[in-house]
Amino acid sequence: MRSRWTILAVLFVARTAMAFQFQSVAAVAPLISDSVGASLADIGILIGLYLAPGVALALPGATIGQRYGDKATVLAGLLMMLEGEMLMTASASWSLQIGGRLISGTGGVLLNVLMTKMVADWFAGREIATAMAIYINSWPAGIAIALMLLPAIGMTFGVTSVGIAVSVLVIVGIGLMTFIYRTPEVSPAGGIERRGISAGTTFALITAGLIWCLYNVGFAMVFSFGPSMLVERGWSSPEAGSATSLVLWLATLSVPLGGLLADRSKRGDAVLTAGCVGFALLMLVLSRSGPVLPLIITMGVVCGLPAGAIMSLPARVLDQRTRSIGMGVFYTVYYAGMLAAPAIGGKLATWAGTATIALDFPSR
Repeated sequence: MRSRWTILAVLFVARTAMAFQFQSVAAVAPLISDSVGASLADIGILIGLYLAPGVALALPGATIGQRYGDKATVLAGLLMMLEGEMLMTASASWSLQIGGRLISGTGGVLLNVLMTKMVADWFAGREIATAMAIYINSWPAGIAIALMLLPAIGMTFGVTSVGIAVSVLVIVGIGLMTFIYRTPEVSPAGGIERRGISAGTTFALITAGLIWCLYNVGFAMVFSFGPSMLVERGWSSPEAGSATSLVLWLATLSVPLGGLLADRSKRGDAVLTAGCVGFALLMLVLSRSGPVLPLIITMGVVCGLPAGAIMSLPARVLDQRTRSIGMGVFYTVYYAGMLAAPAIGGKLATWAGTATIALDFPSR
């Protein structure tokens, strides 16, 4: 019998591939701009399009998985990610870039919504907080790997090689999901699910979704426009990507640390507030001047602290019978905000003539 930790590793790799693909546009934004003649505003739109399908699919995502099976649906999502990436790699046409990005994002939505449930199915009542912290870390890990590798790959072998690199990681995820992952024999989250949730619960979930969205908008601006900002200051593209990736690498350490701190202190709200305020202040300072590497290192240590406390918010108002529909509401709000934010950041950067303004936007 495969260990649940082995299963978690499979889900971690699959979500890492999703994060790697999401970041692939921002990581080589200058190369894409030259290849397809896109402005910073266009790049912002292309980044945001990956999350666009989530607005429509987050709510029905759990129902789709229930009907066809979580594993089969996630595999279909991975195949859509691969198809979209190959479409973008095959042509420099702007319409195909948009189409491929939307197809990839549709697959990514199915992964994001369903795999959270799959982690809960394996770990409910057994190290669930630790498992969720590890699972959440797959996103910054994928972003960091993309920032470190893709600029160098793109500059050495061309922008087409970036799409090939993304496709290879997605194929690895498909293989692991096909041959290693299995559905638990008995789902701990069983039971009959209610049809709806109360107005008060819905309001609480919308609030939690907004908090998670705004927190991730800050992340998105750092790794989407941070490299461009450093290039404007004279850094090379690989140097800028590697420096920015430090935020994500350090976040992989501070995310579980913040969750542990919130659990042990029983003051999750205080950890959430202090972490978000500190993150915002550091973004403001970084966007202006100062020693870049010390600021980036400090940001990486601080920014991950609130993540666990934020993700625990839906659990306060949801029980096993309302988990699916409740998380659908939560993720719908998250996706709606994440769709708009990169496009707004890109337009602001184009209007101001500098990527710096994109980092000011979420911190305010």
